Amino acid sequence: MNKGFLKQLHPVLPVHDVKKAIDFYVKKLNFTVAFADRVDHMTYAGITRDGVEIHLQLHNITEWELTVERPMLRFLVNDIEALFEEYKTQNVFHKNTDLRKTPWGTEEFAFYDPFKNGLTFYRDL
Repeated sequence: MNKGFLKQLHPVLPVHDVKKAIDFYVKKLNFTVAFADRVDHMTYAGITRDGVEIHLQLHNITEWELTVERPMLRFLVNDIEALFEEYKTQNVFHKNTDLRKTPWGTEEFAFYDPFKNGLTFYRDL
């Protein structure tokens, strides 16, 4: 019997301005645009970096609820110190962002994108 095989995961992040989200991920986090549904008023786009692909989907700002939990993404990286130094120069960290060792055996740092989606970058110790 054939068995299904999971090859990739492309998380979809809710944003209320796809162009602004693309600008953040491309200019600050060094992603590239893989695709966008249209040029004039984007509602859906994909961005990539190092084989990771994230999709950005327009959600109406009037439906945005600050009390709703936002998605959190965890990125496994091979040189956590280099990535930390790269992003440190991009003014994307919040006041508590720091590279730290965790009790669960990782070294990691985290921050939010402009739409309060959580981004954690880590390596296993």
